[in-house]
Amino acid sequence: MDSALRPVLVVCVAVGVSLVVGWTVDRSLRKVDGRHPETPLWHLLRRCGIPLQVVICTAILRGGYRSAHLSRDHAEAVGQFLVLVLIAASGWLVVRVAAAVIDSSYARYVAVSHDVPKIRRLRTQLTLIQRVFTAIVTVIVVASMLFTFPAMRTVGASVLASAGIIGIVAGVAAQSTLANLFAGLQIAFGDMVRIGDTVVVEGQWGVVEEITLTFLSVRTWDERRITMPVSYFTSNPFENWSRGDPRMTGTVLLHLDHSAPVALMRKRLLEILESCAEWDRRAWGLVVIDSTPTTIQVRALATAKDSDDIFNLRCIVREQLIDWLRCEHPYALPRLSTAPAPGQEQDPGREAAPAPDSGDLGPGPGAR
Repeated sequence: MDSALRPVLVVCVAVGVSLVVGWTVDRSLRKVDGRHPETPLWHLLRRCGIPLQVVICTAILRGGYRSAHLSRDHAEAVGQFLVLVLIAASGWLVVRVAAAVIDSSYARYVAVSHDVPKIRRLRTQLTLIQRVFTAIVTVIVVASMLFTFPAMRTVGASVLASAGIIGIVAGVAAQSTLANLFAGLQIAFGDMVRIGDTVVVEGQWGVVEEITLTFLSVRTWDERRITMPVSYFTSNPFENWSRGDPRMTGTVLLHLDHSAPVALMRKRLLEILESCAEWDRRAWGLVVIDSTPTTIQVRALATAKDSDDIFNLRCIVREQLIDWLRCEHPYALPRLSTAPAPGQEQDPGREAAPAPDSGDLGPGPGAR
């Protein structure tokens, strides 16, 4: 009976201690967070409570499982399992702590900075740094778990000796993957494109939603997702409407009849812009930029503070100008002309054929 209760007692003690320590740490972090609300680190560290409790519980079980007087075979298996869980939980805790520190740094920078491009650049860099750190910790954890097996320790020397050859073979086999990996780091620290930037890629307009070490996701205006390898952005040209100054100039092109009242259209354009909140009042204009035998091409120009406003402003200007022309000056809209131009005279070199005289028609059918 005593031998059956020992494992239960060891497990209860480990779980109880881990719960008490976790509750104490969480309460302490809550008090510190209340005294320093300007620092979000203490609040974010509270997310590490569960992995911390798992580490403490596993460590206590690993140190006291022998006192349960298990059989030799069971003791070795339990000990090996607890070591694997302890290594995995430690890696989980390290990743959670690093994420809390990174998120805290980003939150503090956002609170004191109002430079949107720099905030986007920092967010992109911290996101990729966190992903790289998580990948490194995962590799170390997996390697540590494998080397707890005696068979892996015996082949460790040969594996390390052949690491150079394996590295060369892996580099050749995973050339595209490594290219994307280094391209992701180049994007993060080269400030080429950031999360939240408005870009035009392959004729598609959208916002950068996610950047990883291997791919980049763009959310288009109709809520589609375009996923592209990050190496594309380091080897192909693309438009970034958010890099540097986000202010933009937009144009609206209209094909109209030659009789269109350009001066009145210019006045109407100013009235439309003054009623739009999207116009930043930097510049505007309306000019005739081209003409054809049947139409003229009119360009309306306006400015806005960013790409979203300029798109809405262009739609408003186009819609209201066409509606104004349709209601006030319908003759200015393009049309297919089939009637001769007013005042057109007959060609003097071409004489009209004389009307036939009844006497010249000759004898009728009844003439003899």
